Amino acid sequence: MDVFMFAVNAVMPIILLILLGFFLKKIGFLKEDFLKKANTFVFKVCLPCLLFINVYQIESFETIDWTVVLYSEIAIIVIFLLGMILVKFTVKDNKKKGVILQCVFRSNFAIIGLPLAESLGGATGRGVAAVLSAFSIPTFNILAVIALSIYVKEEGEKINFKDVLKKIVTNPLIIGVVLGLIVLGIRSLIPVHDGVLAFSFSTNTYTKFLYKSIENISKIGSPFALIILGGLFNFSAVKGMLKEILIGTLSRIVVVPFAVIAIAIVLSKTTSFFNFDQTIYPSLIALFGSPVAVSSAIMAESMDNDGELAGQLVVWTSIGSIVTIFLSVVILRGMGLL
Repeated sequence: MDVFMFAVNAVMPIILLILLGFFLKKIGFLKEDFLKKANTFVFKVCLPCLLFINVYQIESFETIDWTVVLYSEIAIIVIFLLGMILVKFTVKDNKKKGVILQCVFRSNFAIIGLPLAESLGGATGRGVAAVLSAFSIPTFNILAVIALSIYVKEEGEKINFKDVLKKIVTNPLIIGVVLGLIVLGIRSLIPVHDGVLAFSFSTNTYTKFLYKSIENISKIGSPFALIILGGLFNFSAVKGMLKEILIGTLSRIVVVPFAVIAIAIVLSKTTSFFNFDQTIYPSLIALFGSPVAVSSAIMAESMDNDGELAGQLVVWTSIGSIVTIFLSVVILRGMGLL
């Protein structure tokens, strides 16, 4: 019962916010036009602020556990490459290939993952997740731009690397993380007197108001995004998409998290280099077990991929992850890893 209630208390706050958004949409309180604009607002304003604050609050580069960062980055890239093989042999429509590939490797870490890691691991879990977000979210978005670009070009047409690069450097989530890393890097160069920084963006009289404004926006990011996610649920007909939905959903919330976490456990028990403990697994569940990112549908639509399929994958991976995340928490808690 203790394990069961631990899982319930970790997952239910997130589920309830999603259900609230769905309920408000069903009764007509949240309108379709508002939801679309709010989703864009979350993607372009709230989440960049949230990611900036998360990175800024990393104590220093010296405190980062680089082994979990390395493992996560390698895992994301390997999943991306295996996903390319998967879509090559299972998906015929080029406009669907990039969408499914994106679903395979890209999780909703910013919206669902970060609060989930905090629910599972407390302040320590959120700290580890913040570090991972500084590296994984830029990787997710860079690979997403590549995935959505390589399949939709005309036959014989070469990939426009300049256009791909432009989409990468103008991505709001990447900008938020990069600005956070820049400020963190500058902070590491500032002298310390009696344990106190000579200058701090968050406490200095002349900059504190700006920091607080960004922090206040970041605080509404996750809960607002979860409510909007619930409002965007659309149980439209899946005729003609069932195969693709099953491939994307099962890959995203079953195969990927099971494989990555299982390998992490094996490496921790058999090697001295990767030595993951209870502080790490909350973030691994959050990073690899979360549904596909909500912004994946926005990006797919804007880059001439199958936006309808992308939206359906957001819906079904989100619904399915309620079960798979819960089971992951129960199993790892039972193994003493949470």
